[in-house]
Amino acid sequence: MYNEQPIIVGLDIGTTKIAAIAGRKNEYGKLEILGFGRANSNGVQHGMVLNIDQTIKAIQTALENCYASNPNLEINEVYVGIAGHHIKSLQTRGDIVRQNTDEEICQREIDQLINDQYKTYIPAGDQIIDVIPQEFTVDNFQNIPNPIGYSGVKVGANFHIITGDKNAIRNIHRSVDKAGLRTRDLVLQPLASAAAVMCEHDLEAGVAIVDIGGGTTDLAVFYEGILKHTAVIPFGGENITNDIKTGLGVLKTQAEQMKVQFGSALSDEAKGNAFITIPGLRGMAPKEISVKNLAHIIQARMSEILDFVTYHLKQVGLDNRLLNGGVILTGGGAQLKHLIQLTEYVTGLNARTGFPNEHLAAGHIEELAKPMYATCIGLILKGYNVYENNENLLHEGGKKKTVKEEQDVTEVALDREEGIGTIKVKKRKKNIKNFMDSIKDGLIDLFKEEEDSQL
Repeated sequence: MYNEQPIIVGLDIGTTKIAAIAGRKNEYGKLEILGFGRANSNGVQHGMVLNIDQTIKAIQTALENCYASNPNLEINEVYVGIAGHHIKSLQTRGDIVRQNTDEEICQREIDQLINDQYKTYIPAGDQIIDVIPQEFTVDNFQNIPNPIGYSGVKVGANFHIITGDKNAIRNIHRSVDKAGLRTRDLVLQPLASAAAVMCEHDLEAGVAIVDIGGGTTDLAVFYEGILKHTAVIPFGGENITNDIKTGLGVLKTQAEQMKVQFGSALSDEAKGNAFITIPGLRGMAPKEISVKNLAHIIQARMSEILDFVTYHLKQVGLDNRLLNGGVILTGGGAQLKHLIQLTEYVTGLNARTGFPNEHLAAGHIEELAKPMYATCIGLILKGYNVYENNENLLHEGGKKKTVKEEQDVTEVALDREEGIGTIKVKKRKKNIKNFMDSIKDGLIDLFKEEEDSQL
């Protein structure tokens, strides 16, 4: 039933903002947003938590804003995005010889195959964040997307393993724990963003998801329905802002404002006779800044980021127009004017902006369909993926749970490396339409307040 679905919360700990979004799937499989909060991020640089105290305060502020938008929410655990230039990826191969060849391949055997990959040797100081199966093989049959139901003696797969620095991972866990929450799982940010902005057609056609955040640009490449490559490029919107600040001799806040209001990723498109007047400091004369010069600075840094994207595509042999879906730009930096044209020019691929409204239910707040919230919405979708897989496992094992009518709480036990976690799902007896309307009003008021404060 729809209102028995759990409420899942995504927490995006970014370099410029921390966002918490709570959502639940409706009967059509679309996400209803039940709460939203954001806060400025101070303790994070290049996607990594450096100042734990400042990060805790920012997470708590984002949570308070989330509760302000919907006082009925109860948030205990969150899915958290991870990025940073410590993230690395490698390809491995795994096989198992089946013990019971008379029966079809089941999920338990696939899980065993995946768990075996956690024993892969990686450098000291690193930790495996995620193991993602690519294509499977059963005996001599190759390129099987899902081997469940097949029969054979030997089952194997190619895997994409994502690793990160142990200290960086520990800092995220500590920040979330000390903010009074539990980390349900860490998800690589480009994979979360990909889940939010991609559809089945993109997956089949082949796409490169380029998520331009504040501190990093995250890349995920899909081809023939398989995740082929992930990378974290250590430059993002903050680098562009710092370049403007240094190049034009202005304050960081002024640089950010100019980038957002007047910035363009193509200097040829900027008007040569347009100037921005900036008030002088402490009685000094105002500064006149050429819009064309501003565009030159932005284009130089954006071209560098896109050169990295092209380099990574070449590494996996997918640069020669093999990606029919082209490049999908998302993240806060994707809102730069003329960025699509620059991307097409540098990469030689078609480009478009990826909005996370693909999976959102109708009537959501417009603000949430911005590319900057793709990671957060993707985290909720990833959470649902885990929940639905566990539901299937419970059913597959013949342990179907009967939910008594008078029961208030459904508990789903999930095995994790650290032990056993429990998701508590509260059944709402309230009329769902009134419930949604009250939340929507709260969210709209919250955005009005935020807009007023920015004017």
